[in-house]
Amino acid sequence: MTTLTAALLDPILASDPAGPRITWYDDATGARIELSAITLANWAAKTANMIRDEFGILPGGRVSVLLPAHWQSAAVLLGAWWAGAEVVLDADPDAELALVTPDRLDEVDDVAEVAALSLDAFGRPVPDLPPGVTDYATNVRLHGDQFRPSGAGDAALDGRTVADLLAAAQESASRSGITGTDRVLSSRDWTTVDELVDGLISVLSVGASLVQVSNPDPAAIGRRVESEKITARLDA
Repeated sequence: MTTLTAALLDPILASDPAGPRITWYDDATGARIELSAITLANWAAKTANMIRDEFGILPGGRVSVLLPAHWQSAAVLLGAWWAGAEVVLDADPDAELALVTPDRLDEVDDVAEVAALSLDAFGRPVPDLPPGVTDYATNVRLHGDQFRPSGAGDAALDGRTVADLLAAAQESASRSGITGTDRVLSSRDWTTVDELVDGLISVLSVGASLVQVSNPDPAAIGRRVESEKITARLDA
């Protein structure tokens, strides 16, 4: 069974592996990170290897992802799907692993394994983590940047299959007028299935490039549209 990550990334890696795929801004700090498809795939592979080898999550396992729209969140999601896991976007006590920001650790007390992400632009670890919580930034670097999938469960995201999500993503891209040649500016959240489909999966499904902005500054929009050669927008 094809994983959602393979369905999204394989065509991009074949057609434009080195071009910008996700560019992330934080207007509150001035941070900017740009990832090519190859770099994004490497981060996803490291995450998938960590999920499988360090936490023992098998295809079909449930992984809670409580993260904002961010380039590291994209790597986590793609890594979880590559490992064949089903991603759930809430604090599911039946999940085998949760990947969360430090401010949401209290929501996943009942999850067996927890990894926290600082989302720091320079990859700094989370300070003063409670015992038993893994620091994502520290541990993910120890894993290989190539991944060989071993299967996938029936569902990829909150009960939806890969086929369901790809169909929804293609419909969303068509509705928004996004094609594979577009450079898409977005400040949308990824906290629900529909938001994640519209804001990330649809963009990747057609081979477009995403410029994702956290804490958007309205005054920066005009110059960013010009500097990043934006051709389509998904406003929050």
